Amino acid sequence: MPLQPFSEDQILDRLRFENPWWVTGAVESFYTSMRRRVYFELFKPVVTELDIRRAVVLMGPRRVGKTVMLYHTIDHLLAHGHNPLKIAFVSVETPIYNNMGLEHLFALCRKASGQQDTNGWFVFFDEIQYLKDWEVHLKSLVDSYPNTRFIVSGSAAGALKYKSNESGAGRFTDFMLPPLTFHEYIHLKHLEGLITESELSWSGSLQKIYSTHNIHELNQHFINYINYGGYPEVIFSEKIQNNPGRYIRSDIVDKVLLRDLPGLYGVRDVQELNSLFTAIAYNSGGEISLEELSKNAGIQKNTIKRYLEYLEAAFLIKIVHKISNKPKHFQRATQFKIYLTNPSLRSALFSPLHVTDAAMGNMVETAIFSQWMHRPRFTPYYARWAKGEVDMVKLSDVNFSVDWALEVKWSNHFYEKPGDLKALLSFMRDNELKTALITTIDKSGSKIIDDITLVFIPAAVYAYTVGRNTILHLWEEGN
Repeated sequence: MPLQPFSEDQILDRLRFENPWWVTGAVESFYTSMRRRVYFELFKPVVTELDIRRAVVLMGPRRVGKTVMLYHTIDHLLAHGHNPLKIAFVSVETPIYNNMGLEHLFALCRKASGQQDTNGWFVFFDEIQYLKDWEVHLKSLVDSYPNTRFIVSGSAAGALKYKSNESGAGRFTDFMLPPLTFHEYIHLKHLEGLITESELSWSGSLQKIYSTHNIHELNQHFINYINYGGYPEVIFSEKIQNNPGRYIRSDIVDKVLLRDLPGLYGVRDVQELNSLFTAIAYNSGGEISLEELSKNAGIQKNTIKRYLEYLEAAFLIKIVHKISNKPKHFQRATQFKIYLTNPSLRSALFSPLHVTDAAMGNMVETAIFSQWMHRPRFTPYYARWAKGEVDMVKLSDVNFSVDWALEVKWSNHFYEKPGDLKALLSFMRDNELKTALITTIDKSGSKIIDDITLVFIPAAVYAYTVGRNTILHLWEEGN
């Protein structure tokens, strides 16, 4: 017996089910009860300011809250008087819409809601990567319906951005939603009362430095953030935290490694890719080379290079390159560091960390790097030479001179004995730096050695500060 296709009435019924505000005038309370991510205030004007006729492409890794942000945007539109019958949400991955073009779906939305006029709509297509050649479909919609706003979301961030840049020049506006920063973790859990403004002076690029009146409690939350904090759903669920591997590994890592990346890039040996990512996650923050990875994994260097590109495109890892102690003589090194973009991926693959675990130092470093990864046009480096290493270095875009240096420590030792920071002090003298920042467990203050000022700040406070300042920076850029 031949397979029967879905009838149009079935598709229309599904669209009405996905858009309950056509009847109720409101988004379901399941979504509106969730606190909005801080990034929502940046996303909202991209959608609602209609002077520029472009589609909006919301991209980011799995489970960071893209779909919820779309519902929050719909809730905002309804609250500001937009016609509920001209707001449509379509989850493209739903099997009933299989292989249906976006224009056809838009036509069915108009039929299902009874609003045949094509002007003044806001149409949301979720999980757009499941539609082949989505960028061609979307470009056609933007050209054909200039008075309708189309918003799409997708999880394969790198591939989406590539296709958006290639096909959507002048027609698409990209918006990247990252995993939760520590600032957002504090915001979503209503813990802002722990934060105060700091009296520390710092001549680097931080707009403001914050502090806390209870570093012990903030550190407890920081460790929870490292273990569970990249995903909004996880931070509120003790059930998921008791078994993070089942949720994060199966719902995020496995779907990306076993389905998304093979589908997008034609990866044939998914076990090989999975083994490589597992090794990277366990050693996040460690220095490696293609030669070492190839030897240890038994995979050819060219294949590993492609895999790293895929993992970085999927926003699972970030490669950070090395400079010498005198970066003005800049040469691309063969060794580099790889960081998880979200420290809680490690806990999901292995086990949650405790404050005294040997891996805490690398994961604190990973957490701090992950705060900086959300800053546009910021390229971090690390410095390593025969006599030492500095964890993070910002270079001038003009001449490769050093703008600032950061040493990430999960220890109070160097606050008590700052002279032991020999590599950092040597690097600062080589590059004529007068101040540098060093993180601690719970100590704050400044120490002066000769003419050099070392500013100490708890790692949790620093992570919060970078995340919050990134939002301020993005807000200022958009206004």
